[in-house]
Amino acid sequence: MDWEQAGMVPEDVFQKFASANMLIPSLPAPLPIAWLKKLGVHDILGTVKVEEWDYIHTAIFIDEMCRSGLQGPPASLTTGMSYGVPPILKFGSPQLQERFLPDLLLGKKRICIAITEPEAGSDVAGIQTTATKTPDGKFYIVNGTKKWITNGIWSSYATMAVRTSGPGPSGLSLLIVPLLNHPGVTMRKIKTTGGQTSGTTFITLDDVRVPTENLVGDEGRGMAYIMTNFNHERLSIAIGATRQARVALAAAFAYCLHREAFGKTLVEQPVVRHRLAAAGALLEGQSAWIEQFVFQMTRLGKVEADRKLGGLTALAKAQAGRVLDECARGTGIYRDVPATRIPGGSEDVMFDLAVRQLVKNYQSKTKALERPKGSSKL
Repeated sequence: MDWEQAGMVPEDVFQKFASANMLIPSLPAPLPIAWLKKLGVHDILGTVKVEEWDYIHTAIFIDEMCRSGLQGPPASLTTGMSYGVPPILKFGSPQLQERFLPDLLLGKKRICIAITEPEAGSDVAGIQTTATKTPDGKFYIVNGTKKWITNGIWSSYATMAVRTSGPGPSGLSLLIVPLLNHPGVTMRKIKTTGGQTSGTTFITLDDVRVPTENLVGDEGRGMAYIMTNFNHERLSIAIGATRQARVALAAAFAYCLHREAFGKTLVEQPVVRHRLAAAGALLEGQSAWIEQFVFQMTRLGKVEADRKLGGLTALAKAQAGRVLDECARGTGIYRDVPATRIPGGSEDVMFDLAVRQLVKNYQSKTKALERPKGSSKL
């Protein structure tokens, strides 16, 4: 809590995590085994080999990081690694990976994911930040603004969504944009309701020159890359929020055992017991659902998981925000509720996405069950 009030996690904490390779567990499982072994990382804390690390380990890591009940400190350490590095691993060229991954994976430099803008939050296809090639084709000139960028203020780079061509999703690309001390880049910290230590940042880009070699994957494929990245982000938020909800409800329960009103403790009041029971039922259902998700992630490949669980992941993230809202009312943790319900996709957008993807999967499955025309009904 002292760190939250100060608005900063001490720099040496990040360095300790980096030197122990404890930023790496925030990456999506399975871990990038070849890259880690190339950098001399063969296990996590000497107990789990990198090739044996799966989503159950990831979930335990996220859960433990949120055990304080506060979202800000863990977000200050892991958000850049968790969401900014994966697009480079999945879609970056070998040359791009060689330039950036060694320093990023070992925590020597920091990165953030920069998608949201003042005029384009959940509407990713509406991004207005432009990246225009110079006549010689060697650089992109980037202009625009990014808002609510976690970890931005201390990041050397951003994996940034930019518009390289016309309107709509087909005009979006991903670039690795230099930030700290780079000409044309201005950053300022944004004060938020909760998560004061997470380094939420407003970024202004004024004729920022970025080498074309910093393009992630292909031009015009940015929207597809972003959507793939969102599933890990949303599940991570859901896991962390579920732990925060448990911490908050435990604190509320303990308070009700000794706080007195109308001549008896709060827990002796039927209406209070009802509220505790209702919140507990929501929490246990959410917790079991998250564990089911995590188990499924250990059994499904990335492509299959995105197809089968993408919509459900959005639903789980949205529900996690609602459960945290219910469990954290009246506690200090409640200040973190907006930072759960909005990032990664606002609640209404998540519910809509979930139903649309479930409809798509339903139609695909039922079509597969149809008999070919002219075939026997027997």
